[in-house]
Amino acid sequence: MSKYYLSYLEELESEAIFVLREVWAQFQNPVILFSGGKDSIVVTHLAKKAFYPSKIPFALMHVDTGHNFPETIEFRDRLIKDLGAQLIVGSVQESIDQGRVAEEKGKSATRNALQITTLLDAIESNKIDCAIGGGRRDEEKARAKERFFSHRDDFGQWDPKNQRPELWNLFNGKYFEGEHFRVFPISNWTEMDVWNYILQEKIEIPSLYLAHEREVVWRNNSWIPNSEFLRLDEREEVVTKKIRFRTLGDITITGGIESEADTLEKIVQEVSAMRQTERGNRSDDKRSENAMEDRKKLGYF
Repeated sequence: MSKYYLSYLEELESEAIFVLREVWAQFQNPVILFSGGKDSIVVTHLAKKAFYPSKIPFALMHVDTGHNFPETIEFRDRLIKDLGAQLIVGSVQESIDQGRVAEEKGKSATRNALQITTLLDAIESNKIDCAIGGGRRDEEKARAKERFFSHRDDFGQWDPKNQRPELWNLFNGKYFEGEHFRVFPISNWTEMDVWNYILQEKIEIPSLYLAHEREVVWRNNSWIPNSEFLRLDEREEVVTKKIRFRTLGDITITGGIESEADTLEKIVQEVSAMRQTERGNRSDDKRSENAMEDRKKLGYF
């Protein structure tokens, strides 16, 4: 009698595919929240495998801050074309123009928190009942509290003390009108798992993840990319460094690290030796001890 064993990556892949198929079985109009970052790229790749040979049955939704890396938008558009998928774009700039949100002022201004209103408006206007995200429990302590199926009330808010049990991976996706769910298929993955999977599957990623020369400014203990949106003070100096980004977000808050890792193999080696979480270079998470959880309770990703 032969025995069949799964590697740990195959077990994670199988679990994520199971969750994605549960989403399709339980919800009417789900979408994948696509940021152009590695985690949402992996979730999209998993969705391709889950429903092959059919196309991905989900639209992809991107909340565009207007302060994105140009490389991210270029990658997003190319991927959408290759997939033949529908793209839904929520624009933070439109939310500002419509008076739905007020843009922050000052040196450390960011549009990150403004995404909450834009996201919730897009969910409501498109009648989305489930938004699939690439959040992982190892990223940040607030995300460690998430279940696979994360309920949101009719205001889009998350209550970490009121989550549904998921014994034996049985998911309860029932909701009242106006409510929705966020689902995180790769919750149990680590950053190392994601990179090993990208390497194994030969998944294309934005060049921003690979070490390259870029103009940067030292701020909040990380290298912030120089851009038209960055306000410099007289003590800050723009320099050219060989850096890469461990996580992608708004260009004004995403810090890079000095690195020589210009291939996937080198990234895997580099990540294996790191002791700081990848979000340690995100200035939006440094605003307070509970910055991420406070945003999530209001409807953040």
